[in-house]
Amino acid sequence: MNSRRLQGIFTPNLVPYTPDGDINEGELRRYVDWLIERGVHGLYPNGSTGEFTRFTPEERRRIVAIIADQARGRVPILAGAAEANVRETLRACEYYASIGVRAVAIVAPFYYRLSPASVYAYFREIGINTPIDVTLYNIPMFASPIDVPTVQRLSEECERIVAIKDSSGEIPHMIRMIQAVRPNRPDFAFLTGWDAALMPMILIGCDGGTNASSGVVPELTRKLYDTTVQGDLTTARQLQYDLLRLFDAMIYSAEFPEGFRAAVSLRGFRMGQGRQPMSPEQRTDLATLSNELQCLLAAHGFTDQPVGGCPPDMTATTPNPADVSVIVQNVLAELKRRGL
Repeated sequence: MNSRRLQGIFTPNLVPYTPDGDINEGELRRYVDWLIERGVHGLYPNGSTGEFTRFTPEERRRIVAIIADQARGRVPILAGAAEANVRETLRACEYYASIGVRAVAIVAPFYYRLSPASVYAYFREIGINTPIDVTLYNIPMFASPIDVPTVQRLSEECERIVAIKDSSGEIPHMIRMIQAVRPNRPDFAFLTGWDAALMPMILIGCDGGTNASSGVVPELTRKLYDTTVQGDLTTARQLQYDLLRLFDAMIYSAEFPEGFRAAVSLRGFRMGQGRQPMSPEQRTDLATLSNELQCLLAAHGFTDQPVGGCPPDMTATTPNPADVSVIVQNVLAELKRRGL
């Protein structure tokens, strides 16, 4: 087991496509360098943002191999290793261990909705047989939830299970996990996958996050992490407001993760067309979103404004409290709609 706790901002890597829909290796390598140069602490291929279910097992391994080769040890890699069953997942763990990946992230079983007892049994089988450190991945909107007693039990029984990435966005749930696990496993890491609450999650004890926004604005996300850890809460609060506005636009205005892909394209990368077909109406909506995202990015100097300029309220970096309140209400309403 590696004694270094997973910490900081791990970027869930999007994958650029060639015109015929294959992995664009050259552009992926360029993207990896760009992220590292802008200060992300680690890389996270084969996550939800990376559309891991839309690739074959061989493609998933190739993506991680390309990223590991390009990173050359400059930052640690947390690789998504979820496959269709325990046997295939362990084979993926073995392969990622062989190429120097720091740890793997494994989502709870999806499609079949399992009981806590089954979720525990699944992860315990992996935890006692894996050759590489494992991060539990809790994303209840897509997979069987991992409850607090299960996390606590696995942390105490499986030394190789070293962290959890939680994408529920629930601060009380994170607090309960930290309280349950930290007394017996001080080395255990807690990462949030919900960008909208990165600052408060760090303040209540998280070690960092796997945040899709860091693939678009790594400079902003890294600065938010640094200022929060350093106790500069006034600056951190402003950055969280700005990040929330961008995150809200990317995640709620298009099919996930197309909003993030559109935003990365605005940062200068040839992302290509995703593998999920879109209707003509969706393409029109995405074009409209791209214009909005360009204005939000231009407000921080990350791109030029689109032709025709931007509305005044999209060029100001200081949020109107009323606007922030509306954004928060929209996020909470969406979480309630999803049953979170």
